[in-house]
Amino acid sequence: MASVDRPDSSASPVGPRPGPADGAGADAVAPCADTRAAGTTALTVMPLPDLPGARLSGSCDLDTRHVLSAALGTVTGIPGPVVHLDLSAVLFLDPAAVAALVQAAADLNGQGRRLLLHDPPYSLRKVVEMFPDECAALEVAA
Repeated sequence: MASVDRPDSSASPVGPRPGPADGAGADAVAPCADTRAAGTTALTVMPLPDLPGARLSGSCDLDTRHVLSAALGTVTGIPGPVVHLDLSAVLFLDPAAVAALVQAAADLNGQGRRLLLHDPPYSLRKVVEMFPDECAALEVAA
């Protein structure tokens, strides 16, 4: 016997899905399905025009971790006492991305240098709030 409550797997993830006769809950899952189907926002890295450092944009998660790692390797190689990382266009940083930022900042601190973060996203601030001791190496511009 076929179930009416289960959406057809061949249906397009965009738009309303078939569901119960009253439609309850049918549209509630569509935004999640649409977001996942669209994929992760790509992480891009651009040099800062007026400061030594880079600007990240997009999302830092499992799918873009390799891009973040390469960017931090490049950024920590920039000479000077302070290296800037503009995060104003970053939508999300997962905890592993925050840990990578902490490690990069600690590496620079060990060289007597600083990694200065500009406009961190909410996700980074939340991780720092939950793990203040572990994130002590991070420095945010005022």
